[in-house]
Amino acid sequence: MPTIAAVLIVKNEEKNLAACLESVKWVDQIIVVDSGSTDKTAEIAAQYRAEFYSHNDWQGFGIQRQRAESYVKTDWIFVIDADERVTPELKNSLQDCIKAEKCIGSIARLSWCFGRFIRHSGWYPDRVLRLYPTNAASYNSALVHEKLENPNGLPEKKLQGDLLHFTYDNMRHYLIKSAQYAEAWAEGRAKKGKTTTLSNGVLHALGCFVRMYLIKAGFMDGKAGFLLALLSAHSTFVKYADLWLRTKTTTKNEQE
Repeated sequence: MPTIAAVLIVKNEEKNLAACLESVKWVDQIIVVDSGSTDKTAEIAAQYRAEFYSHNDWQGFGIQRQRAESYVKTDWIFVIDADERVTPELKNSLQDCIKAEKCIGSIARLSWCFGRFIRHSGWYPDRVLRLYPTNAASYNSALVHEKLENPNGLPEKKLQGDLLHFTYDNMRHYLIKSAQYAEAWAEGRAKKGKTTTLSNGVLHALGCFVRMYLIKAGFMDGKAGFLLALLSAHSTFVKYADLWLRTKTTTKNEQE
């Protein structure tokens, strides 16, 4: 019987971790890689007999996921975040998949945001590649928006069932998380020598709103869909503005 590990990278997830680990307690190995939690994250992980490792020298999401992968002793890896939950249907599909031929598991993610599950707006099915054979695939080292690399060209298989994603607790949580992603995106682009303009940021923001609310039928998600489209447009502009500030503005000393 093939074995499977649930792999997480976390920081200060005491609010979410127990429910997440409860949904994957059937796996053969649970690995939690922490980046400096100051709450009860470690204690909760211990309650579920998870292997807990600390790596506080944050080098980005990609590197942290690679570190987590290095502790896996099972045949398969299933990557999950603390704010996600495996449904019973997805559990069955995961167990069936690892018994079959080697492949990359594509999983539909259903997100809860602003008081409801978002089934349009380009958010669903929001397929993510999260199941893969150990040593046959691996995450890249991107600072943010890391991706699973498939060097062996394994086929992708769509699994049944949803991965529930509880994205934001409230508006403050959204704004903080959005700002963190924008900063990481701008930093990564600046390191590659990329530049932009504020006009480019405005165009991308408008395009984001039109795509989410009209083309992707965000209006069918009600007021939550409208709010999400507006906030996403704002977040899009902010990341381009951040990049512009890093590459186009002069310092006080340069002005002098």
